[in-house]
Amino acid sequence: MEKHPFSPAEFADIYSKVPRLTAEVVCTTADGVVLTKRAIKPAKGQWHLPGGTVHFGEHLHDAVRRVARCELGIAVTVGRLLGYIEYPSLLRDGYRGWPVGVAFEATPTGRLLVTDEQADEVSWFRSVPPGTLPEQAAFLERFFAAEVAVGVSGVSTNSP
Repeated sequence: MEKHPFSPAEFADIYSKVPRLTAEVVCTTADGVVLTKRAIKPAKGQWHLPGGTVHFGEHLHDAVRRVARCELGIAVTVGRLLGYIEYPSLLRDGYRGWPVGVAFEATPTGRLLVTDEQADEVSWFRSVPPGTLPEQAAFLERFFAAEVAVGVSGVSTNSP
């Protein structure tokens, strides 16, 4: 389990006032992109990209590797910057914060996928599954379309 730099009360207080920078892990192989199903709020019960708060002084690539290790139990090689994701649906749904995610492609160095206390399920997808966090669903639709058009990772939008 990861040691958090803030208590839950400090976290809620700070990030109810300023945007929260997160690192989003777009873990890819020929099998698709790994998503986890949230077991906790916000977005409980929705499929989403593994991601987490970037700690003060932490380099973005280090945050991607930490998130992959903590949420998926795997080591990754960090690849290209894919873009950013803002989350207005979380604010509309009563979450007291404004996360802004910086998404990086990541390649696993192993195949073992596990979940932590934040997720009930983990799986690979070649298309966006129903019940995906809306902002990430839109991001992933663009990602899958670009990958098919360019043929970079062998990821296809066809269902397995």
